[in-house]
This record gives sequence, C-alpha cells and structure tokens, in this order.
Amino acid sequence: MSKRRMLDSVSNLFFLLLPLFILQFLSGISAIRKDIGFQEIKICRNTVQGRFLLSDDNGHVCDALSVDPRSRCCPEKGEKFSCHGCNLLSQCCNSYEFCVSCCLNPARTQEEEVIKLKIAKPTTAGTYAGIFDFCAGRCRHNSESVVHENAYLSDFHHCYSLSSNSSGANYTEQEARLVGINVVIGRQGESCHSACKSNGQSCVLNKLLVLNHCDVMQKYMSCKGTCLASIGADQPAEVVDNAPKHLNPGACLYTRTQSTLSCDGSHQYTRRLCPCA
Repeated sequence: MSKRRMLDSVSNLFFLLLPLFILQFLSGISAIRKDIGFQEIKICRNTVQGRFLLSDDNGHVCDALSVDPRSRCCPEKGEKFSCHGCNLLSQCCNSYEFCVSCCLNPARTQEEEVIKLKIAKPTTAGTYAGIFDFCAGRCRHNSESVVHENAYLSDFHHCYSLSSNSSGANYTEQEARLVGINVVIGRQGESCHSACKSNGQSCVLNKLLVLNHCDVMQKYMSCKGTCLASIGADQPAEVVDNAPKHLNPGACLYTRTQSTLSCDGSHQYTRRLCPCA
C-alpha cells in the first residue's frame, strides 16, 4: 500500500469516528449536568397586604421591596417569628404583619389545633388549610376591635389568640388564681385603690389581669348579658344604669390593652371590679 493511500485511509477513519467521539463527549456533559441538577426554589406564601411590609410563611417580616421576585420569600435575616409591637399576654399586636409572624411560632400556635377550627360559626363552614391560613386570617381586625364600626378600640387590634376574651379562660383555673384575694365592687366613679382602702386592704395590681375576663366579671356583676371590649384605666368595670345611652348602660367592659390596667383608674359612669388583699 502506498503512503498516500495509507494517509487517505487514516483520514477517512478519523472522519468516520469523529461523530462517535462528539456524541460520547456530549453524553458525558449531559451526565454531569444531570448529576448536578438544579436547586429547587421554595415558593413562599405571604400576606401581600400593605404598602411597606410583608410576612411570609417562614415567619420572616420584611420590606415589600426586598421580597425575592422569584420565590416571593423575605430574606432570611433578622428575627424569625418576630413579635415586635405585640402584647404576648393579650396576644394582640399593633401591626398585621408582625401579628402573623408572631402567630406562626410553633411554640405559640399548634398547627394540629388550628386546622380543626371552623373559619366561621355555621356547621357548614370550612376549616383552615394550615397554620399560615389561620394566622393570616386571625390577625385581621374584626368587629370586636372597633367602636361604632369606624374607630379602633386600641392600636393593638390585630389578635391571633385561639379564642376571644369574651369566651374566657378555664373558670376553675381563674378562680384558683384568686385565692387570698377579696374581690370588691367599687362605688360609681371610685378607683380600686379607694375601694380596697375602704375595706382596710390594698389593690393588687397584677390580679386585675385575672379579673379582666368576661366570665369572671359575670360572676360578680350582672353585666345584663353584654360584655364588651373597650379601653381605659377604669377596667374591668360595669357601666352604671344611669350612664348615657351611647356608653352602653349595664354592660361589662374589659380591656385588650393590658398595659392600661391600673388601681388608680376611675370613670364617672362605671363601677370597678377590684382585687384587694
């Protein structure tokens, strides 16, 4: 075989094998890409309310402009399950987004409990799909947090508690917390400090928290079947019968703003329920 024919044969063989080599090389690249794969992006649900803040279902609160446009998640920085601006005793907050964030904390809200709750009172009403649905819905203000449907009772009108104040805590438990306390009903316009002093005792400030429940007030006062959320240093209290009609004569009042509870508070048209010792 001549040298030229040998070179032609080698050249032809090269071009025949070249496609196989390319296919083998590409399959190797494909296998590498397949092994590496792409990281799955978690898509968050968020409150999508308000011009400035958002709360996502991870429990983070962030500026609306900092939300990831693909995942809809807040940056995972800062405090998770933040309760900024929340009263942990009343479980009410002055911000919707922080209310949702605080509510999402498993230590405060148990998912297995909330998914059993009805969204509305009718027996045909559905239940919450999960803890985020519960918190996002529960933290929206309701009729119990407004006065005359056009003004809030308090800045803390976003509440995530499982039950409203009107349903009260376990009655036996409440009574146990009042052992050694003399519950006194003050005179009209009288403070608890004065009412307890008249009995030779002193007002116990921290026990006002125990009395600040409708179930407890209804044991000591008539309340005429009505117990309303209000705001004022004279609560818990009962509105006297001769009060102006717009003040709801005969109704019992409790406050959601626990920080306003005071032994010295009084109102000319209420009779206070006082813990004395």
